[in-house]
Amino acid sequence: MIDALSYGLMGLGVVFWFWGTWPLLGHRSVLYKLHSLSVSDTLGSMAVIVGLLLKIPKEWPLLVLALISLAIWNTVLGYVLAYCSTEGGGND
Repeated sequence: MIDALSYGLMGLGVVFWFWGTWPLLGHRSVLYKLHSLSVSDTLGSMAVIVGLLLKIPKEWPLLVLALISLAIWNTVLGYVLAYCSTEGGGND
């Protein structure tokens, strides 16, 4: 049962990765494309890491550190991109 849930989460993560890549082909703004890509990439990567956590629980300290680092890094990167995209942002 745990193996099925683990593989399901890893599969869901891969689906999120491809789902975030799909809007790159559209005609929307670059910021919309970056936002959808970063959100789906973060969710997909977190789902894969949780799936690995269920698969190899003895490595929980490293996998939890990876989850926390992923959440912090992508949040900060989103704020940096938003700041740089505002008018006058990054030109101080």
